[in-house]
Amino acid sequence: MSGTLLRRDAATAWRPFLIIGAVLAMYAGVVTSMFDPELGESLQMMMEAMPQMFAAFGMANPGSTLAAFLANYLYGFLYLALPLVLILLLNSRFMVRWIDRGSMAWLLAAPLPRRKLAATQAAALSAAVTLLCLWIAGLGLALAEGMFPGELEMERFLWMNLGLWALLQLLAAICFLAGCAVPDSRLATGAGGGLCVLFLLLDMLAGMDEAWEALRFFTPLTLYDPMALSEGTAHLWMVAALAGAALVLYGLGTAIFCRRDLSL
Repeated sequence: MSGTLLRRDAATAWRPFLIIGAVLAMYAGVVTSMFDPELGESLQMMMEAMPQMFAAFGMANPGSTLAAFLANYLYGFLYLALPLVLILLLNSRFMVRWIDRGSMAWLLAAPLPRRKLAATQAAALSAAVTLLCLWIAGLGLALAEGMFPGELEMERFLWMNLGLWALLQLLAAICFLAGCAVPDSRLATGAGGGLCVLFLLLDMLAGMDEAWEALRFFTPLTLYDPMALSEGTAHLWMVAALAGAALVLYGLGTAIFCRRDLSL
């Protein structure tokens, strides 16, 4: 990897990272402060009034523990949608726009092999996702201990965050692959982002009604179950499968970039 290129990527990424991080912090603070086991009956009444809407956003089961509450109201949708926005922005800045504008010329003119260049950009995107997940986990832990000391089950909370990290890495790898394979910047962003949004929509539809349950077989989000992770009933091989698929797609994107014709 190229240290110089990584530093340039970091300088490009810090502003959108701070903005998304601040928005996530706001939502996390508000939602965490709402936790109250005694409100379970009230929440249940609300869900019974609008069951399909709650199910679509992964909020069908509020849970009785703090970990389950956070899994239901944060990890089911908000912690997927907002990080996806950051992933699309960073992937565009790291790879897509450079290829589309022909700006790769000065990079390729340097003694920097294509494989090393693509691997550096993939590592930068993966590192940004990892830092964001560490921010989410650290923020959640600080808020939970500050507001409800001793209520958070640490092991299950860590598994929730590991599952989120694996899924976000897969979504980032999909966007990276699209950026390496599709020649036009708009099409590349649309292909990667559109596919990720489609996966989110399929998962939402599958949760709304039993008639749509089969849609779960067409989205990798089926392998990510924050409620099961918060309750200690998840199959941990699913987390490994998401991480493994992300690694494969990062590698495939790098291989495609090494072989494609670039507009220089």
